[in-house]
Amino acid sequence: MNEIFRILIVDDDRRMTRTLADIFSLSGYEVTEAESGADALEKVGKMTFDCVLSDIKMPEMDGVELHRRLREIQPGLPVVLMTAFAADELIRLGLDEGVAGVFDKPLDINYLLGFFTSLQKNHTIVIVDDDQAFCKTLDDILCLRGFKVTQITDPHVDVDSFTTNAQVILLDLKFNGINGVDVLKDIRKKNPTLPVLMVTGHRQEMAPAIEAALQINAHACLYKPLEIPKLLQILADLQKVRLRGLLKKK
Repeated sequence: MNEIFRILIVDDDRRMTRTLADIFSLSGYEVTEAESGADALEKVGKMTFDCVLSDIKMPEMDGVELHRRLREIQPGLPVVLMTAFAADELIRLGLDEGVAGVFDKPLDINYLLGFFTSLQKNHTIVIVDDDQAFCKTLDDILCLRGFKVTQITDPHVDVDSFTTNAQVILLDLKFNGINGVDVLKDIRKKNPTLPVLMVTGHRQEMAPAIEAALQINAHACLYKPLEIPKLLQILADLQKVRLRGLLKKK
């Protein structure tokens, strides 16, 4: 059974949040309302959300500043803004700083619901590594920041089983005797564009393998022990590109 998709709606117009909450709840989503940026930050500090839908112009804290603050609490959390002002400097600033997109008021509800449906798909980070302690530690870190994580520690698992619902793959270059580059080649046969981050604890020894992986479209290579802020920034950037792609398809 699929997990419930959680949406946080932020707007100082209580009628707006109430109306949207009713519509989204009837469509099967779990909805929380916030009447200000400060209220939203408090709620995100207490629970995990899958998406934030925020008005761009609010007293005390606008939607762009809220997005900045949310990145510190839950990096990678998709934030989309609502506005009734088509030519607003805040819109440009928000897009430059990484919000997923901007919806014009009055809102196209079917458009929004379609976006949420797309957002629910392929929302898992897959860690492919035979080091179970590493997998567990990274799983805990990412889950606390709102990511969904799947661990693959068996090198004989079929590639299809962990690429179907993956948003990003973290792949060890030495996978229990199997060359990670060969696994990447198999992934590329199935999905040429799926972001794959190669991981290794052997920078010098694995230099040729790293170069080979980058030549077949590995997104990046990270070194153990991982720099978590760098990983989170990469994941946030990939999330932004993906979400903007979803919005363009609508």
